Amino acid sequence: MVILFAFHADNMTGRPFHVLLIAMPIMLRVYFNLFLVYGMMLMVKAPHNVAAPGALIGASNFFELAVAVAITLFGANSGAALVCVVGVLVMLSVTGICNRTRHWLVEKTK
Repeated sequence: MVILFAFHADNMTGRPFHVLLIAMPIMLRVYFNLFLVYGMMLMVKAPHNVAAPGALIGASNFFELAVAVAITLFGANSGAALVCVVGVLVMLSVTGICNRTRHWLVEKTK
């Protein structure tokens, strides 16, 4: 992943509008699914250690698989690989949201 980010560093810093155009639909879908799953987990009073992985799986596009396929089919410098890199960044933000909203959910008692 570090190498892939290095390949697309110029695209991501030099073309922020294109990155934003790529990221917006990914973010809308991923965040919608994240909060949908989180809402269901709140309703059933699930602990954070169940809700966070469920939300990550529900929001995921399986970007790690998409990255592998994009590189194999189109090469590491392709636009498809750039989309996957942006998708991975969106998923990192989802992880941050899950960590910051831990207090929304009940903690599992021993």
